[in-house]
Amino acid sequence: MTGYDEYFEQLRRRKRAGLWYRDLWLYPRICRHLSGAVLDVGCGIGDFVRHRPHTIGVDVNPKSVAFCQNQGLRVQRMQPDRLPFADCEFDGAVLDNVLEHLEQPEPLLAEVRRVLRAPGRFVVGVPGERGFDSDSDHKRPYPEGTLVRTVQSAGFQLSHMFHQPIRSRLLDRHFRYYAIYGVFRRV
Repeated sequence: MTGYDEYFEQLRRRKRAGLWYRDLWLYPRICRHLSGAVLDVGCGIGDFVRHRPHTIGVDVNPKSVAFCQNQGLRVQRMQPDRLPFADCEFDGAVLDNVLEHLEQPEPLLAEVRRVLRAPGRFVVGVPGERGFDSDSDHKRPYPEGTLVRTVQSAGFQLSHMFHQPIRSRLLDRHFRYYAIYGVFRRV
């Protein structure tokens, strides 16, 4: 089994409660910061694309892309660090639990900036400390300050931060699903 196969199967094994959490709590919170045409980078099995109209997903995993397309979702395959879209094509972008899988995030962040219209919104979510340690494929941790510096260095300005489910150092250390989100604007 390839890494793509394993990750696809991991996504498919998610619990129903996790989907409800995303549909009823997380995704509405993310959507408050987005409007117009949105790109979901690293869309996995398409949960956010399914949730929000006017969203197109991309993923490097051919199994995930085929699964999404079979569900009738607007999802395309992308090559690593290369988005298959024209400059300034989107009003917003989402990178949810993707950044920590990249050893070098700068090329992908530059691509997101390229396809966003100014002052497009860019929502980036990363796992907290415990969540980062829970996946052997995670390459770089992103505590809040590191997340902000990394995304700002790619030409984005911080608008807002939020934590899921709430800001808590205790949850950050002990709750696998704790996550940190930054909302940025393209400058």
